[in-house]
Amino acid sequence: MKSNLKIIIVSLTCSILSVLFYSIFSNNSTVKEENNSLAYNNDYFKSFVNTSGYNNNQSYSNSGSPDLTFAAKKSINAVVHVKNTSIVKENNSWPLQFFYGDDSRKIVGSGSGVIISPDGYIITNHHVIDNASEVIVTTNDNKEYEAVIVGSDEVTDVAVLKINSNEKFEYLLFGDSENSEIGQWVLAVGNPYNLNSTVTAGIISSKSRDLNEYDQINQSFIQTDAAVNIGNSGGALVNINGELIGINTAIQSMTGGFVGYSFAIPSNIVRKIFEDILEYGDVQKGLLGVRGVALKYSYSKQLNLTDTEGFYIDIIEPGFGADLAELKKGDIIKEIDGIKINKFSDLSGYLSTKRPGDKVNITYSRENQLKRTTVTLQKANN
Repeated sequence: MKSNLKIIIVSLTCSILSVLFYSIFSNNSTVKEENNSLAYNNDYFKSFVNTSGYNNNQSYSNSGSPDLTFAAKKSINAVVHVKNTSIVKENNSWPLQFFYGDDSRKIVGSGSGVIISPDGYIITNHHVIDNASEVIVTTNDNKEYEAVIVGSDEVTDVAVLKINSNEKFEYLLFGDSENSEIGQWVLAVGNPYNLNSTVTAGIISSKSRDLNEYDQINQSFIQTDAAVNIGNSGGALVNINGELIGINTAIQSMTGGFVGYSFAIPSNIVRKIFEDILEYGDVQKGLLGVRGVALKYSYSKQLNLTDTEGFYIDIIEPGFGADLAELKKGDIIKEIDGIKINKFSDLSGYLSTKRPGDKVNITYSRENQLKRTTVTLQKANN
């Protein structure tokens, strides 16, 4: 009997100890898992830090995808429909002249625009309002307003409008497009096919995209897979915080409709052009004073270089900042203000945000040694 009692006592003791150890181990494991989860969420949340004063308390779905309703609500009332009426004269239009005494006719085009101030300043594309004799904007609440063209720049395809009204409007703040990342969620807001206030979602697919590196036009687009179609031109590309990081401008398609690639002018360029037009009446371009080519394998092989990335300087313009900073032919620009230069659009896109008189820090390679210098940008002689 005593032997059985000892066995029972030992068994109970072992059972209690087993439960106790399991409980302690389980609690420690749970705490570690919870801490890891919190750390991951905080790191992910930091990638969407808002610098413009918006509320950062946003929710995420069970799948981990961001809740885009905040950005949609923030932007949808700040994007307008833009109707452009232009008067054109017809060639061989004697019937119009004979019957109506006029050989001109009206052409109506449409696009989108983004209100960027409470008093009604609007950013859109130059091609949306090109040759306009009348511009009418329609807000999301179906109110129509006349707008005047304050100024535009055909090269960058940016135009500034102003609504003729004393009302206060909802508007978007500029975000920092340079801080946007490939893979980041974005919304495209606009009026495709006259479907007002259309919101589509996607991610940033690429940055500093040049659609044609041989056309002598400096392009540095943000590429996304958010659906953009005819009528979206001039509309907003916004991040998850509802900040404007681009103006939707173009699609690349064999059919004329969206096939997965859309392109937006970065907000840092747009903001600079907007400020230039308001302050100077035209765009102020700050030049380094160099000519050359962005390196890739074929060019590097011809030049007997080991570098396959960077901007190779072939010509130094006398008297410009690069010349005064003693840059030379054969130098390879690797970074500008800490931004890595892989292709020409990286360089041209960043310089498009600068003005004459601005200073930039250049990291360059000379005879396989990295060097640094500061260059003051200058205005074109013409």
